[in-house]
Amino acid sequence: MSDSSQSDYLVVNGEDITLHGKPILLKGAGLGGWMNMENFITGYPGHEFQARAAIKKVIGQEKYEFFFDKFLEYFFGEEDAKFFASLGLNCIRLPVNYRHFEDDMNPRVFKKEGLKHLDRVIDLCAKYGIYTVIDLHAAPGGQNIDWHADAGGHQALFWDHKDFQDRTILIWEHLARHYKGNTWVAGYNPLNEPTDIEHTRLLDFYCRVEKAIRDIDPHHILFLDGNTFGADFSHFGEPLPNAVYACHDYSNYGFPNPPADFTGSPDQIASLERSFNRKVEYMKKIGGPIWNGEFGPVYQNANDGLSDWQEINERRYNVLESQLDIYSKSKASWSIWLYKDIGFQGMVYVDEDTPYMQRLKPFLEKKKKLAADEWGCDDIPVREVFDPLEKWFLDAVPSLSQRYPRTWKPATHIGRLVRNILLSEELCHEFGQYFEGLGFDELEALAKSFSFESCKQRTKLNQILTEDSKRGIQK
Repeated sequence: MSDSSQSDYLVVNGEDITLHGKPILLKGAGLGGWMNMENFITGYPGHEFQARAAIKKVIGQEKYEFFFDKFLEYFFGEEDAKFFASLGLNCIRLPVNYRHFEDDMNPRVFKKEGLKHLDRVIDLCAKYGIYTVIDLHAAPGGQNIDWHADAGGHQALFWDHKDFQDRTILIWEHLARHYKGNTWVAGYNPLNEPTDIEHTRLLDFYCRVEKAIRDIDPHHILFLDGNTFGADFSHFGEPLPNAVYACHDYSNYGFPNPPADFTGSPDQIASLERSFNRKVEYMKKIGGPIWNGEFGPVYQNANDGLSDWQEINERRYNVLESQLDIYSKSKASWSIWLYKDIGFQGMVYVDEDTPYMQRLKPFLEKKKKLAADEWGCDDIPVREVFDPLEKWFLDAVPSLSQRYPRTWKPATHIGRLVRNILLSEELCHEFGQYFEGLGFDELEALAKSFSFESCKQRTKLNQILTEDSKRGIQK
């Protein structure tokens, strides 16, 4: 699309994202778990690079490359794009891991195959009228303190080492050079959910990456996440040109152990409104567009041991509908988290009878009992172990209750270090054993479990999204 007219790009104009001068709302989902895998999405423990290493150790390099190439191929294909467009949705956020483009032991040398699947999916989406936002979900060194930055620890070293930032600039120059003529790419999301404890380093990096990208590609929108997981814009000043500032707006009412059962009471709606309004105050102050880059409940299933699991899900659907009502009033574009997984949150999810789910079933059950994953897990089964540990920590270092980010409770910090990192690192060895001795056909069958044809649809969720797609949107 190198011959595209400048007018064919999406452009920020005041409080709107526009196409050919007319406002457009981008509504869709994130393709998490694909080019940036996550433990709760695909079932491995801990961090992606550790799980990949465990698999490679037992099946060898050739089968390893074969399996993950097939996984990326089956995870999103033409039937996925066709289905997504049929819901009336028009944008997919594409989280990517820097390791697809370069290796830590061979930095600054870009892999020839690194853009293979990204190109394929962007072209597929374009075929069905779907815009894409390229999101660097995992940057060198880890731009945030969570597992999905795939750094392996609990510190965002990206902010402490200029070399990690330099490499990230080179990655974005590489991507900008490749996609600068593609008008179906809505724009670039340079860092997912940054956590800069000093706040100012993030703003400096945004200025730097904006210049680097626009020296090569002057047309694409930049989608810039707020600090502290897309929630804090308190240190942001003058907006950058042709930029959309992005919040993430998850609600505790949509997760296990909520503050209370969600009934849609005036107080609860007011709580949802306060949360969102606080996060978009900056966007409204500067008169810019609003893009909610991530939000959405998680869901229970019949195997969770909860007799009222269906009622719980109905309450969570009600949370979602209430949030969408709030977003509509602010003319917000949105990207729900997420499109596909193994049955926890996705719009579509892998069938329990597929080879992948059948093979990993004992491991997934064990992981759930241990609360090994952070995202949306129910930690009640392990509280008898961790409650005394939390008390011990707070007696020894009361300052833990003030640790960054302040929105995390002490139990969150402890659980992440002990369960989600240390425990999960050890579980990776066990996870790898499930792949031992498998041939190419068996590995392909596991990968094919993620194909659209092998998935079920979360019908109520998709109906809600389809209804909202009809509100105030131009295609």
